[in-house]
Amino acid sequence: MSGEVSFIEFGAADAMTARSFYGKLFGWSFEAGPGAAGYSIDGAGVPAGVHGSDPGAAPYVFFSVDDLDAAVAAVQRLGGTVESLNGADDEETVAVFGEFRLCRDDQGSPFGLHRPSRA
Repeated sequence: MSGEVSFIEFGAADAMTARSFYGKLFGWSFEAGPGAAGYSIDGAGVPAGVHGSDPGAAPYVFFSVDDLDAAVAAVQRLGGTVESLNGADDEETVAVFGEFRLCRDDQGSPFGLHRPSRA
């Protein structure tokens, strides 16, 4: 189904510190993720992850779409912008988690698009 929350990503300066904080706060458990230093989160209620090297980041909320290219075109047609996600499209990450795009709506508010993995 398109438009439901499908993934939450927490950006932090240091992924290990964020892992410790959220693990203690919410009782979440973590597994090392594919690619760069990051972790998948178990217990957040929706698929979630945390990554480092992103100081001052707010949580990224991603909404499920069936056709990522069409959704990106719609964001742009409606006056929003689409930013790239460095490293998020490597084969291993896409196979496990799907494809992601960070966006901003026509007023500058951030959100994400997510085409879940078909595996």
